[in-house]
Amino acid sequence: MKSLWLDRESGFTSDAVPEEKHFDTIIVGAGLTGMVTALLLSRSGQRVVVFEARTLGAVTTGNTTGKVSLLQGGALSSLRGQYSLKVVRAYVEANKSGQAWLTQYMDQQGVSFQRRTAVTFATTDDGAQRLRKEAAVARDAGLDVHFSRDPGVPFPVVEALELDGQAQIHPMELLDALAADIRKHGGRIVEGAQVQDVGSGQPLEVSTRKGTFTADTVVVATGTPILDRGLYFAKLEPNRSYAAALRPPSGMPLPQAMYLSIDAPTRSQRTHPAPGGELLLVGGYGHTGGRAVSPQQHLNDLLGWANEHYPGSEVTHTWSAQDYQATNLMPFFGKLPRGHGRIFFGTGYNKWGMSNGVAAALSITSDILGGQSDWATTIHHRVTSPQGALQAVRLNASTAKRMIEDTARVRKNPEITDGTHPPEGSGVVGLYKGEPAAVSTVDGKVCMVSASCAHLGGLLTWNDAEKSWDCPLHGSRFTPEGKYLEGPATHDLHKSVGKKKN
Repeated sequence: MKSLWLDRESGFTSDAVPEEKHFDTIIVGAGLTGMVTALLLSRSGQRVVVFEARTLGAVTTGNTTGKVSLLQGGALSSLRGQYSLKVVRAYVEANKSGQAWLTQYMDQQGVSFQRRTAVTFATTDDGAQRLRKEAAVARDAGLDVHFSRDPGVPFPVVEALELDGQAQIHPMELLDALAADIRKHGGRIVEGAQVQDVGSGQPLEVSTRKGTFTADTVVVATGTPILDRGLYFAKLEPNRSYAAALRPPSGMPLPQAMYLSIDAPTRSQRTHPAPGGELLLVGGYGHTGGRAVSPQQHLNDLLGWANEHYPGSEVTHTWSAQDYQATNLMPFFGKLPRGHGRIFFGTGYNKWGMSNGVAAALSITSDILGGQSDWATTIHHRVTSPQGALQAVRLNASTAKRMIEDTARVRKNPEITDGTHPPEGSGVVGLYKGEPAAVSTVDGKVCMVSASCAHLGGLLTWNDAEKSWDCPLHGSRFTPEGKYLEGPATHDLHKSVGKKKN
């Protein structure tokens, strides 16, 4: 699957691996947070390089729905359930700052985007009750939201909450502009350079697949931190959701706002201007990463819902993205523990990275260059509620239980042999010479790799939508051949399953 945003002829080409070995700041990850941080630091005169494991925007940024909204489903009332109104207001101010910076930058660079009303809708009475709670908190936090019973969608809605003046973007056009601007200010962007470790000395030693470099500061701007300091993998839940672009039949009217359901399953809608006419983008039907019996069924459910309400539409693209939700619901950004004040990070944007990701970049840059905003200070000094702490305990208990159950289950699965050839597009897990092995067949090619995740050894599951091996513990993902795709892992899967190791 390839997203609408990534399915294009890109003018971007990677910089060569630099001969220079020391930089003021090394940034890990060429998504939105990393690229905005790189631009702001390079503008200040710093020598900056961005190392990206895959390609520009390949992971979350290039697979988003591209909504830049302060109305975020039920996010504010959920936060208010754990924090004071002061902290919730700080979260809103952070998102306002991120949204304002992003839209102003796109205006300045001539990158097109569309202003739209954001709509959160309820299709049940329970959802409407949650919507009223969200409205109350949103107003207390300074947002001018209003109710509507006819938000302009082709299905019954009990109630809808609206916020005018939000934005929808093409995320890769934004990254292209950022990349050109970074280079204009002397920065470099190197693709295919996976960072595998960062030392703790002075300067910081950064180990990549393309060599070792040093820096005064390092910014880890990956979806979830690839460094285990602070154990953030245990404070984040990976959530995988699905999206599709639809070309409607001629004459079919499309809703002209940006929509999100407050009821489960999540359903998202927006439009996108395309050369052949406006497209409808739908999304949602998510699940915990690596834990769906059939991710393809989640995508099928989304497409079925879309076909029911927009009959005759042609599916042009389908894709998926992984986002991370903090157990205490608040994004993490700032100094990474045990980084001696020189390693920074941002994570846990919970599907709202277009504004939260930029806010994190603004705060990180201020930390590095000196200074800070009131909203960042408030967020940094918040106290995790008992509810947030309890959710962390529940998440990790669930993870431990899953690992125990999977260890028992793999021993009951049919044994893997050299003759195991799963049907096309499928994968199986079992023991091969006493070790967990994962075998798949994709495009006629049979591959065997270790079924133990390269992060902490979780038993991998087959993703039948994207033809990948996904970890149900912390969300690391790998290709059928075992190459790293995303998540907290820093290495590929072992291929020497069942062989004696020296």
